[in-house]
Amino acid sequence: MFSLPRKGTHKAEYRTLPLFPLLFIALLGTVLSADAGVSRAAEVRMSLEEALHRALEENHELRAAWSSLSAQGEEIGIARSVLLPRLTFEERFTRTNNPPLVFSTKLNQERFSQDDFSLTSLNAPKAVTDFQTSLSFEQLLFAQTARIGLAMAKGEHSAESEDFLRKKEEVAFKVIQAYLMVHTAREYAQIAEKAVEDAREHLRIAELRYNAGLGLYSDTLRAATAVTDAEQRKVSAHKNLAVAKRTLGLLLGMPEEVDTSDEDREIPVRDLSYYTGASLSRKDIVSMQRRHEKAQLRVKLAGSAYLPTIGIGGGYQLNDHRKPFGAEGDSWHVGAFLRWDLFDGRKREHERAKAQFGVQESEEHMKALKNAVSLHVFTAYLGVKEARKNAELARDALKTAEEGTRLVRIRYENSLSPLVDLLDAQVSLDHARASLVARDNEYRTAAARLSYESGTLLKDLKIE
Repeated sequence: MFSLPRKGTHKAEYRTLPLFPLLFIALLGTVLSADAGVSRAAEVRMSLEEALHRALEENHELRAAWSSLSAQGEEIGIARSVLLPRLTFEERFTRTNNPPLVFSTKLNQERFSQDDFSLTSLNAPKAVTDFQTSLSFEQLLFAQTARIGLAMAKGEHSAESEDFLRKKEEVAFKVIQAYLMVHTAREYAQIAEKAVEDAREHLRIAELRYNAGLGLYSDTLRAATAVTDAEQRKVSAHKNLAVAKRTLGLLLGMPEEVDTSDEDREIPVRDLSYYTGASLSRKDIVSMQRRHEKAQLRVKLAGSAYLPTIGIGGGYQLNDHRKPFGAEGDSWHVGAFLRWDLFDGRKREHERAKAQFGVQESEEHMKALKNAVSLHVFTAYLGVKEARKNAELARDALKTAEEGTRLVRIRYENSLSPLVDLLDAQVSLDHARASLVARDNEYRTAAARLSYESGTLLKDLKIE
């Protein structure tokens, strides 16, 4: 308990006040100091440029997307392999008493004799063992389906490459948002600390007025409550700051909290025509164009099924009845082939019609995407203008609130205004401070969003 003298007397006659609010404030300050020490020991500080470079190398989403792109790149090799020679080595073991097989096996082994022409040997031959070693090859000379399939694999890889670049822009935008959120959360924490200082000053003034017999006991209680409320907001602000730092760290692929440096990097804002022109080559639009071209190739692929497949092949063969890889007899063969599907139940006609509808679908998707991007760029540009104006208004509002609070404090100290007016003015001041921080963050985020929507974010930041 702490004591205040009764109003209107200077004797040793005291009225006691609850000590709990002040003890609670002191305890919170101790906890916050300890938490801040632990946080500082674990966190890393980075500039925005360093954070972006780190994210583009270590972000888990980007690394997963790179693995997916690399896997798609292997599809090109798979498609190309159809056009390259196929070499097959085989070692086969058989034992049979089937008359035709016995006859041909002995011929292959070069062990056929005059006795093998007897009716008994022909009709009921003894079982024969054969180890057959063969090396064969096949090479396609004309396979339009395989060639178009290779072109489609290359087109899909090109499309996914553009998707990957767009993913990099998306991750960079998320990093900028998180980075600005750390800035904002820190400023909110500073505002909360300033609010605590102001509330304590109001409590001090209320106590002085009460001690001098000029104020009310209820004013000191109300001021103490305001201090407690300010401390609670301070606790929440520091919690939000820690969460923002951890969020930034996770985007960078780091388990630690990441704090921002004092260096600030503004994103330049240009004319609308710059963003409108750049948006036409945005990575996801280019990706959609690649997939539209792939859909057109699918029509050609369906049409190639009407064409034949031509190739050559051959092989070398060893046969032995005693051991693997033996060479009692050897032989070779070469040849050419033509395969032509003359009728497949109209499957090719339906596949070609399906592919044509796919071309129309991709074309409509591409038009819709371009229109959506144009709208997003226009909206983001207006958002920048709005955020800039709101930031200016918030700055003016803060000046007004600061001056208003100063005047009300003077009036309260001179018994011209009640404490409630001072507390209301302080609430308005705290709100104006927070509003300015929020508006500044909104402007910077809006500028980053405009660059992101137009596909120029990495270029504008000179990160490419």
